[in-house]
Amino acid sequence: MTVTQAINIKAVCERDALVEAMALITGVVAGRTPTPALQCVRISGQDGQLTLAATDGEISLTLTIDRVDLENSGEVLVPADKFSQIARSCDDTTLTVIGDGDMLNVRSSDSRFKVFGFPISEAPEILTFEEIEQDFSIDGATFRGLMERTVFAAATDHSRYAINGVHLDLHGSQLRLVATNGHRLALSMGPCDSNCEKADCIVPTKAMTLLKRLLHDDGGTVSVKIDNGRIIFHVDNGAGCTSTLTSNLVEGTFPPFEDVIPKDLDRKAVVNKEALHKAVRRAHLMTNEESRGVRLIFDGTCLKITSRAPETGEAEIEVPIESFTGDKLEIAFNPVYIMDALKVVEGDDVTIELKKSEKPGLIRSGNNFVYIIMPVSLN
Repeated sequence: MTVTQAINIKAVCERDALVEAMALITGVVAGRTPTPALQCVRISGQDGQLTLAATDGEISLTLTIDRVDLENSGEVLVPADKFSQIARSCDDTTLTVIGDGDMLNVRSSDSRFKVFGFPISEAPEILTFEEIEQDFSIDGATFRGLMERTVFAAATDHSRYAINGVHLDLHGSQLRLVATNGHRLALSMGPCDSNCEKADCIVPTKAMTLLKRLLHDDGGTVSVKIDNGRIIFHVDNGAGCTSTLTSNLVEGTFPPFEDVIPKDLDRKAVVNKEALHKAVRRAHLMTNEESRGVRLIFDGTCLKITSRAPETGEAEIEVPIESFTGDKLEIAFNPVYIMDALKVVEGDDVTIELKKSEKPGLIRSGNNFVYIIMPVSLN
């Protein structure tokens, strides 16, 4: 879909759909850059749809809006943030956008805006999904769940660049996502429809976070292609609404995560997820920068959680254990790491598996989520 010049685009758009789409687009555009086009959105009208596209040079996003009455086809390139602000500021249910050379007019019942843009020839090239055959497809709600249970554990600004992203690992019809920051590791897995036997790559956390926002809880389909140092996600939410997210991949080798998963844990406790989350949150109140851990004492039918912050106070909370095998054990963890996992796992109960106070602990939820967390010292 290429129009060679920005001529006379005219469309009446549903305001809420436009605001929602621009909220996603502004998450892609570059912040500070010497290239103004990387702070712009390319607005294209053709075949009864409005298409919005933007890139920061590494990640690109293309969205289609079908809740639009397209009177004239055309294209225009304008600053994304300013256009988004204008759309949000208007109260009408519809907005009219009219291209005029390198300028865009935005009209509501009581407002008139002129947004100065750039020649459409300056718009950066953005790859479309139709140009490539997919590697696999997956239910949108399933993929969103996999991302929610892993992205939170990824490193941020870590010197080991390869863990500043999410490892995507495909074996036949099983997809695994893995993320770690060196102190914890989250692994989530689920089924997919695959056209290849094996694939793996590291996807930037920013791209995964944006993709999660594109997916709805009510389904849809995600088609994926890994190609020449890039990954392309094509999302079809139904009813003619599609989006394509393209991202450069993270270079480097992801740590051998399967070797990190402990195999010889001989203490196992089953605990109600909500009760554990509330107890850890309370114990967290009595921690500080010097004492960041909470102590978990597993003994029979009771889990005791304690914390202490010098000059602040102490906490002790008891949580019933539904079942426990093994000898008594005391171990300390960063409470934030525990709460992060409990917020995203499914089901009513979690299984905690342990070996020694100085060895990593493991939290399981069903057969599709594994979370490894390193202990901390409170001495």
